[in-house]
Amino acid sequence: MPSRLGLATVAGKVKSGTDFTVEAIRQKQAKLVFLASDASENTKKRVLDKASFYNVPVLETFDTATLSKAVGRNNIKALAITDQGFANMFIK
Repeated sequence: MPSRLGLATVAGKVKSGTDFTVEAIRQKQAKLVFLASDASENTKKRVLDKASFYNVPVLETFDTATLSKAVGRNNIKALAITDQGFANMFIK
């Protein structure tokens, strides 16, 4: 499944990083959010509260290393999928 994250990233349908994820949620662009299972409590609260308010589903399936490797960046704690088609691939 992390390979699908790479595909979505190459397609330009991913906002990676906590700040970019929260901004995508606020702007109603986020269709699905991945939150690292080992993220800090502060990061989890920030992302989960925002996602809950805007009714965006959140998956805590992967850890930081897996998310980071999937999108080709370092220390990624959260990322947002901005395309419904890609989001549906992960929700099933």
